[in-house]
Amino acid sequence: MSNELRSPEWAWIDGRFVPWAECVLHARAQAIMTGASVFEGIRAYWNPQREQLYVFRLQEHLDRLATSMKIMRMKQAVPAEMGSASVELLRRNNFRDDVHYMPVAYVGFGEGYGAQTPPVQEGFFITAVTKPPSRALEAGLSVCVSSWQRISDNIMPPRVKAAANYQNSRFALLEARTNGYDYAIFLNSAGKVSEAPGACIFVVRADQVYTPPVTAGILESITRATLIQLFRERMGHSVIEREIDRTELYVADEVFLCGTGMEVTPVIAIDHVSVGLGRPGRWTREIQDLYFRAARGEEATLSHWLTPVYAPVQV
Repeated sequence: MSNELRSPEWAWIDGRFVPWAECVLHARAQAIMTGASVFEGIRAYWNPQREQLYVFRLQEHLDRLATSMKIMRMKQAVPAEMGSASVELLRRNNFRDDVHYMPVAYVGFGEGYGAQTPPVQEGFFITAVTKPPSRALEAGLSVCVSSWQRISDNIMPPRVKAAANYQNSRFALLEARTNGYDYAIFLNSAGKVSEAPGACIFVVRADQVYTPPVTAGILESITRATLIQLFRERMGHSVIEREIDRTELYVADEVFLCGTGMEVTPVIAIDHVSVGLGRPGRWTREIQDLYFRAARGEEATLSHWLTPVYAPVQV
């Protein structure tokens, strides 16, 4: 697998495939001026033995995009061709590496800045880039508990995957990296563990897996739901969804983060306190391995999660 990012040739915007450089919005679009857009991050995984690229849980992502649009009071529906267009985009770019791509629903021009100031133009675009594996998948992350509080459902609902919400994550990441950490973990308004920027959190302690509930100020993560199902159905471990105290992080045997971008990444230290033995734990490695086998088409019973991009190779 290549470790270099490819410059893609094609993008898709408002029903048309266009050269990458032509996938643009006007600088005064509300998506630019006020962050009025919602999006999905979707992974496609390359299997070199099968010469196949698999999109992971495509329909679930499109369903969540529709949910975000509904809460944002956007008028249009997700186009019927959005799924097929995204697969065709991957095909046209002839990707032969792991890919991260983003379908986006955006708000264009309106009279003023209000969410419903008429007339409001809405549209869609999709961009895709190759994304090599992060070194943190093996080495793990040293993280801090951020001084920035997680946004709440009554302010900027985290279950909406809105571009504007990610300024909260940006503040936390800037603080973490300024202070020498790799990443950050949020507490919510109740002082309980919420999530990390762009990632949910799992805690293992005394052979039990815990994760904050969807009411803790987190995105309703597709990766989180995937891991819960894999733990329960494939590994035979229960997962308890409950509030988690900050100090539980310090006494955990294992902690890991998950998300489409984050994948399944171990946490080895929090606030300079070692997690367990200070290295990725056994359960983290097991769920990480199972997740990647499923995503690369190596688990036949989970093939319904996958959308192949290229025609099957005839042997």
